[in-house]
Amino acid sequence: MQTAVHLPQSTPACTNKFQKSNSIRYKQNREKMKMPHVLVADDDAHIVDVISFALEKAGFSFSVARDGDQALKEFDPRSTDIIILDVGMPEMDGLQVCREIRKTSEVPILFLSARDEEIDRILGLEIGGDDYVTKPFSPRELIARIGTILKRTSQAGFKDAEAGVLQQGNLELNPDHRSSRFKGAAVQMTAIEFNILQTLLARPKMAFTREQLLNSAWPDNIHVSDRTIDSHIRNLRAKLAQAGCKTAVETVHGIGFRLGPCT
Repeated sequence: MQTAVHLPQSTPACTNKFQKSNSIRYKQNREKMKMPHVLVADDDAHIVDVISFALEKAGFSFSVARDGDQALKEFDPRSTDIIILDVGMPEMDGLQVCREIRKTSEVPILFLSARDEEIDRILGLEIGGDDYVTKPFSPRELIARIGTILKRTSQAGFKDAEAGVLQQGNLELNPDHRSSRFKGAAVQMTAIEFNILQTLLARPKMAFTREQLLNSAWPDNIHVSDRTIDSHIRNLRAKLAQAGCKTAVETVHGIGFRLGPCT
């Protein structure tokens, strides 16, 4: 025969005091931890609700913008860790917003779009996007992709830290500081572009296949095509050429790419 166990009932005053204490403790713990902050820019209220719920459940802090202009106003490079950016927003679309942000910041950007055309994905990645997700999407997959991007960008600074400064010609790359310079002038690039260039500089005489560069730039991402590498190489070449380095990356026909003389 089972014996009933009677637990003493808390008085309302005790319960309220306990809940208040827990609330204060939870708030203090959150303040002690640096929670990744996500800027969500999408004009679809339902999509925003889905993303907000998933972010909150995963422990992210976030802010919301309903159009491109508001996204630029809400963006704070000091506190924003990643941006979820809808391509088809009013006022200013996501591609335009990305171009504006890339003038001053390399914050990771994940594009959302109702279109699944390859040209759209390539364009988004070419102008500085880190990933591209089409609607409808799984909230769990979205959170996983955000986690992968943040892990890649946060840990990349520690990768090969003991290798010191990598140099070829007038091009210098500091893996520890995640900085690149050509003839002493800083060259801004995305985390993925930096990873690709670091791989090439680490073995300057080696011709890398697209698959090898994919594995280096996206170690945890299995949804990236060979065309994506071509897009990032083209973007990397353009940035280095603008800095005066027009011989940074050579095409090795039938194989892939190799570091150039960088003079």
